[in-house]
Amino acid sequence: MTARAGQVADPRSRPQPDPGDSTPSVPVVTGIGVAAPNGFGREEWWSATLRGESGIREISRFDAGQYPVRLAGEVRGFEPSDHIPGRLMPQTDQVTRLALAVADEALAHAGVDPAALPDYAAGVVTASSAGGFEFGQRELQALWSQGGRYVSAYQSFAWFYAVNTGQISIRHGLRGPSGVLVTEQAGGLDAVAQARRQLRKGISLVVTGGVESALCPWGWAAQLADGRMSTVADPARAYLPFSADASGHVAGEGGALLVVEDAATARERGAEVYGRIAGYAATFDPAPGSGGPSRLRDAAELALRDARVTAAEVDVVFADAAGVEAADRAEAQALAELFGPYGVPVTAPKTMTGRLSSGAASLDLAAALLSMRDQVIPPTVNVDGPGPGLPIDLVTERPRPAAVRTALVLARGRGGFNAAMVVRDKG
Repeated sequence: MTARAGQVADPRSRPQPDPGDSTPSVPVVTGIGVAAPNGFGREEWWSATLRGESGIREISRFDAGQYPVRLAGEVRGFEPSDHIPGRLMPQTDQVTRLALAVADEALAHAGVDPAALPDYAAGVVTASSAGGFEFGQRELQALWSQGGRYVSAYQSFAWFYAVNTGQISIRHGLRGPSGVLVTEQAGGLDAVAQARRQLRKGISLVVTGGVESALCPWGWAAQLADGRMSTVADPARAYLPFSADASGHVAGEGGALLVVEDAATARERGAEVYGRIAGYAATFDPAPGSGGPSRLRDAAELALRDARVTAAEVDVVFADAAGVEAADRAEAQALAELFGPYGVPVTAPKTMTGRLSSGAASLDLAAALLSMRDQVIPPTVNVDGPGPGLPIDLVTERPRPAAVRTALVLARGRGGFNAAMVVRDKG
């Protein structure tokens, strides 16, 4: 039986892949939801990104005057009450509210009616890293003021790592396999890869990606402890990856969630396809001080091999873009070794949002998919060009029209996580 538009076929009712088949079906993206500092909603954010508009400015969420860093990428134009029932407000904080709104957009964009889904046909896999700080801070304040009446901070965080996924699942009745990955900046790619694994096991649809927010005093102090945030006060000069003037990064909030489906399911219901998740790999760096090199290049090479494409077929790289001299140099060197000096266009639109922890890589995936749709590469703003000794073709100043069929997205998380994902056009 063929599913109607807006429905997903029961995975038990369609042929399963042959265990000996070496060419499993490639998952496709049919829905994209976005919350970013330079635009709330997919098309608003994408239009601002192509215009080169940055969302980085002084923090308004709390008084940051006592901190050495006072710039952040805050999501603006978001009214939680427009998206979240009033009864959920006391049980959620900014990151959960953003995630619920973004999931709503992704599912609507995909044309999926959750009520029409068969039981256990769809799940949720997201990424988290710093999320829960605001909720935990609120619980601790209540604990101190109420003499232990509320849960401990440890219990708050243990609960919170699963709350975004759980709230999305409950809200939309998505009862299939779900989970949360915690690999910081690499998490947005790792979550999509886990969704791909679930699809290959027979699940029809997964909502996946990452949305992050830790813009509260407690979360801000934790991020400052890393020592990699820029103390420059000018929003146009604070986050300059690959530049000779790089001085660290700016933190931000937001991210993207994608609806990823089995290609056969998408065809059955006539869904519009934005691209294919063609390849993925993850590696782990040697211990600090061991003298071992970064394994980011290994992740990229393995992802290309998984996608069965060559380096020559890649049309653009969405870089991790740490904004720290040593890390930028390592990434530029890896790209030069893989593609040749200046061998492929490289961009970092996160210069308009800041680094979004687990939300960053999934937002880059969304940008890669829309780049293929519109045949354009978004710019890296505020950077005149790569610094000395960084042989990469950095797209700066304005969007670059290009034939984009294959994109490589890179991400690195604190602690040594590397992830790489290849997305291709719908073919």
